[in-house]
Amino acid sequence: MADTTHTMNEALSPIIDELKAKFGENIQDVSTFRDDTIVKVSREAIVEIVTYLRDNTTVPFPLCEDVFGIDTFERKNRFQVNYHFWSVEKKVRIHLKVEVDERDPHLPSIVGVFPGANWYEREAYDMIGVFFDNHPDHRRAYMPEDYEYYPLRKDFPMMGVPGSIPLPKRS
Repeated sequence: MADTTHTMNEALSPIIDELKAKFGENIQDVSTFRDDTIVKVSREAIVEIVTYLRDNTTVPFPLCEDVFGIDTFERKNRFQVNYHFWSVEKKVRIHLKVEVDERDPHLPSIVGVFPGANWYEREAYDMIGVFFDNHPDHRRAYMPEDYEYYPLRKDFPMMGVPGSIPLPKRS
């Protein structure tokens, strides 16, 4: 059963208000699920928004904990890229979510703001197929560079694509 609790951590209220005031329609939605606050943002403003979160003096978020992709398998905005940030000072987390259409699976990289996002973005590219523009090392993390598929997409066959990658020989 889904959690219908809609309580936002008190430390996040001022930052949500600041984000709405500063970024206007680039803040598309704010929701709370199981005491986590999720802010849906436009892809055009993601770098500016994460820079603001890092440098904000009310509630600074100096740590990018994770960046990952999700295949929702919807016709429009098939993919979501989720960003998790932690405020060491306030001991609170904020989640950002950006929707990405399959026909244009590109987002600006946040590695220039959070260098630790390097591997996370590479992994999201490798597994889901979302490209991070201006990434300093945009290559696959696990799969061979010439691999044509993205294993965490929902249309990827459960047992893999036969013959798409050589398997180790049994001894």
